[in-house]
Amino acid sequence: MGTKKIGRDAETGKFKPVKDAQKDKKGSVVETIKTPPKKPKK
Repeated sequence: MGTKKIGRDAETGKFKPVKDAQKDKKGSVVETIKTPPKKPKK
């Protein structure tokens, strides 16, 4: 299982780049989401 990070504006909930969200700690949230494993091709 892998993880993926997503940046959001804390006030509006709109997506923003993770780097921008990490810089603006008071006005942004960085979420870590678990992604399911990929199924191998047959």
